[in-house]
Amino acid sequence: MQRRRWRWRRRLGLWRKLLTGAIGCIGLLTLLCAHVLLFPSSRVPKLPDSYKLSMQQEIGYQKLGGEQSWLLEVAPPHLSIVPPPSAKLDAASGTLDINKLWKPPPNKDYVPCVNPSSNYTIHGESRGYLLVHTNGGLNQMRAGICDMVAVARIINATLVIPELDKRSFWLDTSKFSDVFDEDHFISSLANDVKVVKKLPKELAHATRVVKQFRSWSGIDYYQENIASMWDDYQVIRASKSDSRLANNNLPPDIQKLRCRACYEALRFSPRIEAMGKLLVERMRSFGPYIALHLRYEKDMLAFSGCTHDLSPQEADELKIIRESTVHWKVKDINSTEQRAKGYCPLTPKEVGMFLSALGFPSNTPIYIAAGDIYGGELHMAGLHSRFPLLMNKEKLTSEGELEPFLNHASQMAALDYIVSVESDIFIPSYSGNMARAVEGHRRFLGHRKTISPDRRALVRLFNKIEQGTLKEGRKLSAHIVEIHKRRQGSPRKRKGPISGTKGMDRFRSEEAFYVNPLPDCLCQRNRQRRTPF
Repeated sequence: MQRRRWRWRRRLGLWRKLLTGAIGCIGLLTLLCAHVLLFPSSRVPKLPDSYKLSMQQEIGYQKLGGEQSWLLEVAPPHLSIVPPPSAKLDAASGTLDINKLWKPPPNKDYVPCVNPSSNYTIHGESRGYLLVHTNGGLNQMRAGICDMVAVARIINATLVIPELDKRSFWLDTSKFSDVFDEDHFISSLANDVKVVKKLPKELAHATRVVKQFRSWSGIDYYQENIASMWDDYQVIRASKSDSRLANNNLPPDIQKLRCRACYEALRFSPRIEAMGKLLVERMRSFGPYIALHLRYEKDMLAFSGCTHDLSPQEADELKIIRESTVHWKVKDINSTEQRAKGYCPLTPKEVGMFLSALGFPSNTPIYIAAGDIYGGELHMAGLHSRFPLLMNKEKLTSEGELEPFLNHASQMAALDYIVSVESDIFIPSYSGNMARAVEGHRRFLGHRKTISPDRRALVRLFNKIEQGTLKEGRKLSAHIVEIHKRRQGSPRKRKGPISGTKGMDRFRSEEAFYVNPLPDCLCQRNRQRRTPF
């Protein structure tokens, strides 16, 4: 009897264990299912075949230390939505409402006011033709073109559609009409300056003078020194266009004309505008995004002499490029001194540390507005490990969509420009021509948030981290947040020359007109005297 009871109890124990295990498995499966439904993976699924890059291009992407390259293709966001950033941040600085990170600075009711005054008249009869050879990259040419519109007005010239630079570092063969909307440019300026597509045939062999206009010149220089040339010549050719007009102390109507030329007349070609809009839409599908102008291309590093974190072989390659580029005047550069003064672009790794310290979560969508990053994924690893959702033109489009713009640096830069201007936050790693142009355009459009890194201050902090005297965390974050409270694009008047500077150095030290068109082209709504356009 006792033996039967013992066997029954043993069987009962086994059944209990089996039942407990079954219940546990069911519970585990239930939790897993709930996790998948409530917390979908932040990975973006692959593109359908119609959007895939070519197999050859896909195979070309390599892996780094088990992590996928930041260039590995990702589906355009209009095909798959990434979960929005969490409501609270787990940054080193502690929990922080993420809405504060994306909130634009107060614009104090500043709006564009570029309409001419009542004394402004339609342009008179032209005295001759102004030919313009632009120089530099896209944004340097943009500023130069707009300045030459104002110069043509001052000297009463007919402006011939400017010739784009085809001899610079990028060797871009694009014509004006490939990059800009030529017909719109001509019609928009009809009341200001007469613009023609070509020099008339009868003037093909007319007497002309090639002139390099003096840098940062005022209206007196053009009215007295340049306009007087019409007595001897029918055609004046400007051999350069950059920085030929003063930033300040010009008649208000000339300053407003510069803004109308830059922000109204000089829009991109329809093909570029359409692709730029498509990129913005696909980027927007991820949610609020940062446009990061990561100025870490070979030409920038070679020109600036910045070699921090590069190998000796890479530093030597950049030095050879600098020494062999004739129009780069400075050849012998101390990289350490350059970096300490804040003259070097932040490295991708430093940008990652900067964004983390500001409090941005790791799933923040970031658009990389740049050309080919020097060193590729090797140098991008420090940024990609912190912020894996890095996008660019190539990742947001199919090969066929982007093909018309490839091998044309100005057109590719124009796409980056559009996505940057339209971003929720714009952050440049270096204050070059594009960074300044985008910042000014965003100010003009309502002071959209632009965070300008204090590179000099950041380098001191990053050096302490490298030396082991400071660690990433609350203290670093507090420093960086405090430093950048007043560097987020809020309204302010354009900065004048640095005290004590003289001559050309005085003009060079001024904040450029197109970086900040206030007060010339922006008025406070409640104090405005003229209707904004």
